[in-house]
Amino acid sequence: MSFSRTQPDPMGDSAPFLSLPEETAVREEPQGEEEGHVEEPASGVSNRRAALTVAVLCYINLLNYMDRFTVAGVLPEIENFFDIGDSNSGLLQTVFICSYMVLAPIFGYLGDRYNRKLIMSVGIFFWSVVTLCSSFIPKEHFWLLLLTRGLVGVGEASYSTIAPTIIADLYIADRRSRMLSVFYFAIPVGSGLGYIMGSNMEHSTGDWHWALRVTPALGLLAVVALLLVVKEPLRGAVESRPEQSLVHTSWLSDIRELSKNRSFLLSSFGFTAVAFVTGSLALWAPTFLYRARVVQGELPPCLPEQSCGSQESLIFGIITCVTGLLGVGSGVEISRRLRPSNPRSDPLVCATGLLVSSPFLYLAIVTAQASRPATYVFIFLGETFLSLNWAIVADILLYVVVPTRRSTAEAFQIVLSHLLGDAGSPYLIGVVSDAIHSRSPDSFLWEFRSLQFSLLLCSFVGVVGGGFFLATALFIEKDRLRAQSHVPSDDERIVVPKRGRSTKVPVSSVLI
Repeated sequence: MSFSRTQPDPMGDSAPFLSLPEETAVREEPQGEEEGHVEEPASGVSNRRAALTVAVLCYINLLNYMDRFTVAGVLPEIENFFDIGDSNSGLLQTVFICSYMVLAPIFGYLGDRYNRKLIMSVGIFFWSVVTLCSSFIPKEHFWLLLLTRGLVGVGEASYSTIAPTIIADLYIADRRSRMLSVFYFAIPVGSGLGYIMGSNMEHSTGDWHWALRVTPALGLLAVVALLLVVKEPLRGAVESRPEQSLVHTSWLSDIRELSKNRSFLLSSFGFTAVAFVTGSLALWAPTFLYRARVVQGELPPCLPEQSCGSQESLIFGIITCVTGLLGVGSGVEISRRLRPSNPRSDPLVCATGLLVSSPFLYLAIVTAQASRPATYVFIFLGETFLSLNWAIVADILLYVVVPTRRSTAEAFQIVLSHLLGDAGSPYLIGVVSDAIHSRSPDSFLWEFRSLQFSLLLCSFVGVVGGGFFLATALFIEKDRLRAQSHVPSDDERIVVPKRGRSTKVPVSSVLI
């Protein structure tokens, strides 16, 4: 029996949301072309539409991280408004990340099988509405703010697991790396804009609640752009080979194969360290810098029912934007130039970034009380080297994992990096800080030193992460070649139609 996958592709703009798995298989491009016919890109998306698609995805990614770190930009005001300590403040980020990582595998599964554009649109709309509602919570209901921050994770999980796979289906090789670098510029830049926007809105309106009302409006605009501009590309078509077809296997089979991929696992552990450090700094750095100025006598302590507005969130946001642009761009360019002579350049650049950033972050933390300019210089250098990783880690995942497993791999990496990284690190920092501060609860100097001591964990974790990337370099070549030459094994099961319904059969029983 033979079965040919030649049915029209359903994954364009008219693709049904609840398409069957066999409908998403990559079609083979025709070998010959009619005379005078203009060749269509393998992805099924024109070059102009592909560029517009990346632009929209970058805008949404920027918005995602703006919303995520707006709360950190007004954290002292939130602490005063709800009358909470550091441990409860850390929960704001932890609850969001936990929701995000728990839902990521679900959206990863859906993203590998169904219409990605519609999934993202629904998620972003939901996230925008929930964020807007969170800005009207009264001071007696802090638990409700925690709940809404958790629900925001639904929207972000629907986007972050899927968007990179669309870029991967539009471009290959160096062009993919460049587009991913543009996409991941949005992480540090969006984070920085979140601090800037949050602090500026609080300063201009005198009410921190308005900081949570900007991104929802921009989010609704993003949904419109996503529906009108983005076109779903054919999965894996830009890198498919004439001698093989890409097929979907079961979710358990996908997880089993990913667990054997050492480059994917080790780089994910390395990225977990990056998430731990960035998650801790993202929430606590502005508050830590504010407390350092109070200890130095430059600012008075923030009293209840009083605005805690200072320049720390604004300055830290600007530093994060600039270092993000420098770090992400430099990391991609350095790696691209080293690849021809060293195929292990990607994990080595990531390792270098973490190992070099750790001592600078350590110096930034220990010099905060003594010298404000030195602290900002060390933060600038530490964040620049830390940002080398973002786009490169994403690129590693995309070229060591076959196209039909990429959303699942993205979800797996999100769960791992957040579970052991920034899901717990903001709360852990807050708990350690409160535990130390309890020894001298009436001393503001002790409050500053307790947070200072707990943030030193970031430097240690950064060194551990660098070790994981060094280990990744040992296996990267073999795993990349395995993904490029992947052929489904005889025991893998694929989905084929049988009497009007789908059923799973071994590959060996079907001639493709």
